[in-house]
Amino acid sequence: MHCGKTPYTTWMHRQLRRLHDGVRATTVVFLLLIGLLLGPVASVQAQPAEPLALNLETMVELGLRDSYRVRQLQLEVERTRSLLSAEQAGLKSRVTLNVSAPQFQAISDNKWNSTLQRNELVRENTRRYQFDLSVRQPVILFGYPTNGVLSLNNRVYRYTQIDGDSQDTRFYNRYFIAYDQPLFQPNRMRNDLEGARLNLEKSELKYQSDVVGFIDDLASDYFDLVSDAYKRDAAEEFVRDLDAAIAVARELVANAPARASEADLLQVESVNAQESVSQTQSSLRNRGETVKQRLQLPPGTEIAVVVDLAIVPVSVDVEEAVRLASTTTPRIRQLEIGRRENEIRLDETRGNNALKVNLGVTYGREVQDPRFQNLWREPRNSYTVEVNATVPIWDWGQRRHRIQAQQFSLDHAVLSQERVRSEVETDVRNIVATLTDYGRRVTTMQKTLTLAHQLTLSTLDRYRTGDEGLADMLQALGREKTTSNNYLNAYLGYQRALRRLQEVTFFDFEAGRSVVERFGVATVPSTGR
Repeated sequence: MHCGKTPYTTWMHRQLRRLHDGVRATTVVFLLLIGLLLGPVASVQAQPAEPLALNLETMVELGLRDSYRVRQLQLEVERTRSLLSAEQAGLKSRVTLNVSAPQFQAISDNKWNSTLQRNELVRENTRRYQFDLSVRQPVILFGYPTNGVLSLNNRVYRYTQIDGDSQDTRFYNRYFIAYDQPLFQPNRMRNDLEGARLNLEKSELKYQSDVVGFIDDLASDYFDLVSDAYKRDAAEEFVRDLDAAIAVARELVANAPARASEADLLQVESVNAQESVSQTQSSLRNRGETVKQRLQLPPGTEIAVVVDLAIVPVSVDVEEAVRLASTTTPRIRQLEIGRRENEIRLDETRGNNALKVNLGVTYGREVQDPRFQNLWREPRNSYTVEVNATVPIWDWGQRRHRIQAQQFSLDHAVLSQERVRSEVETDVRNIVATLTDYGRRVTTMQKTLTLAHQLTLSTLDRYRTGDEGLADMLQALGREKTTSNNYLNAYLGYQRALRRLQEVTFFDFEAGRSVVERFGVATVPSTGR
């Protein structure tokens, strides 16, 4: 059965078509809006990241920020700092509670009976519950540990003796003050505290020395990077000069075909020079990857090095440099600490197997009663005085030889300190002389390089006019290349001497302040654990 179109169906088809066209238009508008919104984002993402401008300050900052080596050194300082805190805490009050609850004894033992004048096998059957509370305080006078200990004590116990079916129970309470003082012995409180302080100072000095050494390693990497970049630029400049000479040679060959070999010779030199450019670029790329790995930079990071070999020669006062190297550097202070540690060990060695006297005094109140409630009623005075002495008589010279051995160690430390001071003075004077010489050479080579480049240009002009031959042209190019290399070597020598002086004196003569202050490594911040 065939149905024709009615007005209703025609109206419905028209409305569906309008809806379809509206949806399609809305979809197009929606897609356009998405494109407008995402377009700037995509363009931003497509833009290459800016190269990281690398100079010495930036390299040191990045190297110290994420260095595993620096963090390990900081942990070592924190360890010795905690040990010092432990020693300092040992000079404060300490509270202890000793508990024996219970202590049962049912045992037979031989004991002397003074009445019968013979040994008897005695059966002991006791029950004991005891508590000892003590507050101990090392005695410090005017900040000086005296090696003595003052304590407040309280002893309470319950003691029961069992004999068959009978029991005898007693309670005991005593609270007293006690003072113990060793005499004629090394002051171990003072020595342990000073030893902990010296250990902390040694670890901080080692931290400073190693960090400055790490900074020197970073500086070496940076100047190696500068050297490779300079060699690349110099090689590219040499290629440009050869290309200019080849262009001139081709002009000459057009007028004198017999000189065609000159253009070929220059072309060979240009190919070799381009190979040198490729080698320097490869070396620079490898050096950059090594630097990025050391600085823990993302693999895709691009670094840019500004090559500028111009310097302002530093004026160094030799006597001031010697004074800094001989008095303020960690190396000298470490030698002084080693000497002091040997003095402490000598003091402790003298105290071994020597006369020792221990004085102990107590005074308090005590109560003994069958009833626990009466332990704080009507106490009686109690005191003790005790003097113990150890007097060495004969040890076949053992103590004397040990003291001699430790004295030799102390003398060795003193001689090492004097030797290092003498070596440091000589080393500083040589470094300053080398630095001055390299500074003069850098200034001279900088002017000479400018002159050599001008001579190359003038030789190229004379080669064009026929006043100079090819040999003169090649000699001028080689002279400029040699001068460029000498300039770079003088610059690197100057920087090495400056870093060496900085490492020996711990003073930055360019910035006019201490190295540890300039790079913020004077102290290690506490983690507060």
